Amino acid sequence: MTTIKQSDFQSFAEFYPYYLQEHGNPTCRRLHFFGTLGVLAILLGVIYTGTLSGLILLPIVGYGFAWVGHFFFEKNRPATFKHPWYSLAGDFVMFKDILTGRIAW
Repeated sequence: MTTIKQSDFQSFAEFYPYYLQEHGNPTCRRLHFFGTLGVLAILLGVIYTGTLSGLILLPIVGYGFAWVGHFFFEKNRPATFKHPWYSLAGDFVMFKDILTGRIAW
């Protein structure tokens, strides 16, 4: 497997292989999956109830699960520190890729 170095990516398409490389540990991927699922559930709850205060939970749930995965299982620094928007997109694309079976659970 070729190691992709973190650099200034010109597009999400360039970034995503690096993102996947940084999520090689299955427990880390699962934690990301459940964090993203939690974010989606919170968003649906906010839309359904109209209670905007629920939005405060989004970064806590999303980053909480992900960072536990990185610091305790993957043992690396989350890519969100250098590439926050690409990392956010990567979370949702990886979520979809897990749901569709493109990435191992």
